[in-house]
Amino acid sequence: MYSSALGATSGQTTAYGSRMFVYEVVGLSQNTDNDSLDYPIRRSGSVFITVPYGRMNQEMRRISRMGGRIVSIQPVDAETPLKSTSNGSSTAKVAQPQASNQTEKKRKSMTQAKTKIPTNIYRQKSPYVGKCIENYALVAEGGSGIVQHVTFDISGGDLHYLEGQSLAIIPPGTDAKGKPHKSRLYSIASTRHGDKVDDKTISLCVRQLEYEHPETKETVYGVCSTYLCNLEVGADVAMWGPVGKEMLLPDEEDANIIMLATGTGIAPFRSFLWRMFFENNPEYKFKGKSWLIFGVPYSANVLYKDQLEEIQTKYPDNFDLTYAISREQKNSEGGRMYIQHRVAEQAEKLWTMLQDPKTHLYMCGLKGMESGLEEGLRDFASKQGVEWPDFVKQLKKEHRWHVEVY
Repeated sequence: MYSSALGATSGQTTAYGSRMFVYEVVGLSQNTDNDSLDYPIRRSGSVFITVPYGRMNQEMRRISRMGGRIVSIQPVDAETPLKSTSNGSSTAKVAQPQASNQTEKKRKSMTQAKTKIPTNIYRQKSPYVGKCIENYALVAEGGSGIVQHVTFDISGGDLHYLEGQSLAIIPPGTDAKGKPHKSRLYSIASTRHGDKVDDKTISLCVRQLEYEHPETKETVYGVCSTYLCNLEVGADVAMWGPVGKEMLLPDEEDANIIMLATGTGIAPFRSFLWRMFFENNPEYKFKGKSWLIFGVPYSANVLYKDQLEEIQTKYPDNFDLTYAISREQKNSEGGRMYIQHRVAEQAEKLWTMLQDPKTHLYMCGLKGMESGLEEGLRDFASKQGVEWPDFVKQLKKEHRWHVEVY
């Protein structure tokens, strides 16, 4: 969960394997929980913890559980113990690695290292049981459908996850044949640290599935989505996962992120944007450019609208926000405005961004988004002498093409 603090390359892994690192931690107080840990606590309230490379992730999670916050991580000479200074603070002799060549000088910082991906920490046959602590509506008056933001307490286990992953929910009860209901996957809408930034929660963005039965013409409601949308605070929920590697946010803090979403496809992008702009964590400081193109039927269906527009106002150099509101806006031909029309309008800007090897393109939402993107960019690409299928193939090869549709 915190492995972005580790060494950046496979070559460094061997080098760091026998190294020690010192964490400066704030927020811990001398109490029953950490008295037994034998940590040297400074008069200022800071803690210096010497940790071997192999235990870095485990130690970070434990620090977080005790309410601590890591201020800095530095490599140290393992033979040099922490010592007290004249003002009572603890210090360590920090080893200054020598750059052997230009590549070494340009290597990624520890906070940009490749993150270990957690998968199936809990499984369907042995799920984790979390507790609903929040369930509120996201669709404003005048919008269509029911969409809820649902948050679960996961502090009682070891369920952790990354932005872009999904969580499976197991609805209670049985179907008409007496078999347990099937679990359903939902994109996680919170960052790895949760909405409260304490590593104790996980959130979903859930739309109640509703459709007309093709034969009986009766209204049918989705079992799992209806269960979640009507979930009461305090209720226990069986869940398993996390799963998914396709939609992960790049570790590089200067990456450019293009996001295309329809409806609840906003979920993974909420986790991206909250990590970029709201968390203010020392482990990740976003310095790139992000752009969300969000398609909905009505203005009232713009999920998380206030927060999205707050980001746009506060960080105009790092975030662009574009809506495609199909029932309220018109495209250049007078028809309804969909994402592909916004893409066509912004084709030159999108194309320019995609020429940068640091740019990743993400799509999440209804099936057909890929064809919509092609419709919006194909002609522009052709004018540049590039066939769209060949360009997409190259983006996939470079791991810069990320799609999750349903």
